[in-house]
Amino acid sequence: MQSKFTLNTVVRALGLAAAVFVSGASLAADKVTIIVGGYEKHIYLPAKLAEALGYFKAEGLDIDLLNEASGVDAENEMLAGAVQGVVGFYDHCVDLQTKGKYVQSVVQFSQAPGEVELVSTKHPEIKSMADLRAKSLGVTGLGSSTNFLSQYLMVKSGVPLGEFSTIPVGAGTTFIAAMQQDKIQAGMTTEPTISRMLKTGDARILVDMRTLEKTKQALGGAYPAASLYMSTDWVEKNRPTVQKLANAFVKTLRFIHTHSAAEIADKMPKDFYAGDKEGYIKALADGKAMFTSDGVMPQGGPETVLAVLSAFSKNVKGKTVDLSKTYTSEFVKNAK
Repeated sequence: MQSKFTLNTVVRALGLAAAVFVSGASLAADKVTIIVGGYEKHIYLPAKLAEALGYFKAEGLDIDLLNEASGVDAENEMLAGAVQGVVGFYDHCVDLQTKGKYVQSVVQFSQAPGEVELVSTKHPEIKSMADLRAKSLGVTGLGSSTNFLSQYLMVKSGVPLGEFSTIPVGAGTTFIAAMQQDKIQAGMTTEPTISRMLKTGDARILVDMRTLEKTKQALGGAYPAASLYMSTDWVEKNRPTVQKLANAFVKTLRFIHTHSAAEIADKMPKDFYAGDKEGYIKALADGKAMFTSDGVMPQGGPETVLAVLSAFSKNVKGKTVDLSKTYTSEFVKNAK
């Protein structure tokens, strides 16, 4: 009798231990590393905000957010397999397909670039992009989206490639220093760098692409910009994890649209304010309409991106691009 009781007890104990082990395994968070092309930038706000709101953890995700000043460097990290996803501009998905690499936007954060072409106030003679002939233009990095857009705006203004220079100067303090030292006479950047330079009087706005309306004026249509993009192959092999990411980011986009800029700012790291919380909040209030409310690719947006890249890029011009393979709205439409 005693031995039977002991055996039954052992069996039950083993069964309980196995159940606990299986349960623990099923609850283990999905580990994903995402690199962001400057997560302090307003255009990439959803990345840090989703983390701060606890939406990743709520989905059972263990997300490691890495910071990288330039989108092109973030892209290279993903292509090398060092990270699984990039929070960067959708236009990289189009550009990469022409090089035989298939990546896709799985959550479309914005429908406008959120970028501004600033010009140094030391150069009052510069009144248009055409006046930047033979000048140096600051971009975050060569091959970055700021470089793409700068080249397009110059070519559109009648200044061919080769008759101006684009200089990689990053964003924030390095961008500001380059303009103050006249290493660049103009440059493309985002908030909060824009507000910092306007406040000090070091720069003025030449081209504004922070709203959908102004983006249409500058580029001819909606320009889907900030997104979460990933290798198509990785997406297909990890669909449940991608769905969790979409769930978290769609909730974040809804939060942005249903809360004030001040409420959003309170969730962000204080060093993002660059010593001026009021300025940070104002810039966010003025620019948060750039974000989609649901993560869905805006209609006609991919065509605008292709038209912009085709205007100057040797990689894209004359190439056939299957835009349907550069993004998917499946996961965001299935988001909880």
